[in-house]
Amino acid sequence: MATQNNSNPRNGNLFAALRAAFPQDLDTLAIETDNGLFYSWRDLERATAMLANLLESLDLPAGARIAVQVEKSVEAMLLYLATLRAGFVYLPLNSAYQSAEIEYFIGNAEPAVVVCSGKNFAWVSKIAFKAGVRNVFTLNDDRSGSLLERAAHCPDRHQVAHCGPDELAAIVYTSGTTGRSKGAMLSHGNLLSNALVLKDYWGWRAGDVLIHALPIFHVHGLFVAIHGALLNGSKMIWLGKFDPKLVLQKMPEATLFMGVPTLYVRLLNEPGLNRETARSMRLFISGSAPLLIETFNDWQRRTGHTILERYGMSETVMLTSNPYHAKDGARRGGTVGFPLPGVSLRVRDDQGRPVPAGEIGGIEVKGPNVFKGYWCMPEKTAEEFTSDGYFRTGDVGQVDARGYVTIVGRSKDLIISGGYNVYPAEIEGYINEFPGVAESAVIGVPHADFGEVGVALVIAKPGASIDPAQIIANLKSTLANFKVPKQCLVVDALPRNSMGKVQKNMLRAQYGAG
Repeated sequence: MATQNNSNPRNGNLFAALRAAFPQDLDTLAIETDNGLFYSWRDLERATAMLANLLESLDLPAGARIAVQVEKSVEAMLLYLATLRAGFVYLPLNSAYQSAEIEYFIGNAEPAVVVCSGKNFAWVSKIAFKAGVRNVFTLNDDRSGSLLERAAHCPDRHQVAHCGPDELAAIVYTSGTTGRSKGAMLSHGNLLSNALVLKDYWGWRAGDVLIHALPIFHVHGLFVAIHGALLNGSKMIWLGKFDPKLVLQKMPEATLFMGVPTLYVRLLNEPGLNRETARSMRLFISGSAPLLIETFNDWQRRTGHTILERYGMSETVMLTSNPYHAKDGARRGGTVGFPLPGVSLRVRDDQGRPVPAGEIGGIEVKGPNVFKGYWCMPEKTAEEFTSDGYFRTGDVGQVDARGYVTIVGRSKDLIISGGYNVYPAEIEGYINEFPGVAESAVIGVPHADFGEVGVALVIAKPGASIDPAQIIANLKSTLANFKVPKQCLVVDALPRNSMGKVQKNMLRAQYGAG
């Protein structure tokens, strides 16, 4: 367990910085939920203290992992903050994970505590106890469960554990689109440095109110949104699940909204979205998946607001962002803006040579926000860092002459056809402009002559009819022949992960054999 010391001004514990930003009047409103609950800043202080005291009473080893797979609730957020406060390591797990996945995560991370939903206790506890976990609690989204029952008997005062900035704060498992998920180790310093940069870069100000409609098992909802609001002493309007009608209802009371592209598409489907609805809003932020230029333009037309798109990863939190302040440049659709202050970003080819502005290559990054490596994977960690300390993101992109970064795709999604590199995002951009196309995904499938060829999977807009042969013909008149997919198929939907990213590995598995 970390040393108890609340008086050291150099305490690197992230919670110490968040707590220092609480308003002076702790009885003011901190969180309002969609089911009529209200939490003051004093409630946050007392509840995190009680939960931290409960964790400390378990006599856990230093650096103990607290694995949490529960539905979204304010209490789940408080458990995260209490874990930081007590100096332990938080391990968020997607609430959709099933037994084989949970067995892997528990076996890999070896947590000292597992917290799960009451409905899953029977099978989660069986896996946990078999793996040697001594402490398994339940936590439900209606404020019930054994965790809160035990914490209710703990003191509501607690000295924040002293942590160095390089000490581990969280392990976030990557989505595992290829092979086993890897646990990205994020330190208190990683998370705090990023939160401080974003507070300034996104212009957080007194009186800001955040609509929190994201899940909290991912860096977007757990770190970017929550840290931003707490570090600014801002109220959160807390939605257990995304509800577009409720978001519109709450917009006049708020100033910020963070979402994935899917949420913006669903909001655009609401007739009530207009300039009047969004009149009090200051900023709309999008990330976690590419935002279609059509969505970007439609949002601007309907609301008068320009969405700010940014780019980050589980391993780095946020890396780049379109500007908030007009003096720093325009928010350009289709780009993810500039590297954030303190982040060094470069684009290099397969031989490690820098590429000229506007040319495509692998994105590498360096900065105080970049993670410490993959949990129990020293060889994989070494493989992903360059000799001069840059992290190979696995993303492919370009930086134009003005410094705007554009993500072209993942390196694993690159199609090499007849020896030529084909970047799916480039092809998708052209297909998405075709009349009647709502969205597309281009994948590479094995081919006897060319090694790989492209296959385009297209979703039609409601009521639209699409001729796949015409799409191929249009592409042939626009692009080099080696870039043109050999086949185009109209599909009803594309498989996505919890953050809205298209899972191209699943598409390759489905269509590759054909």
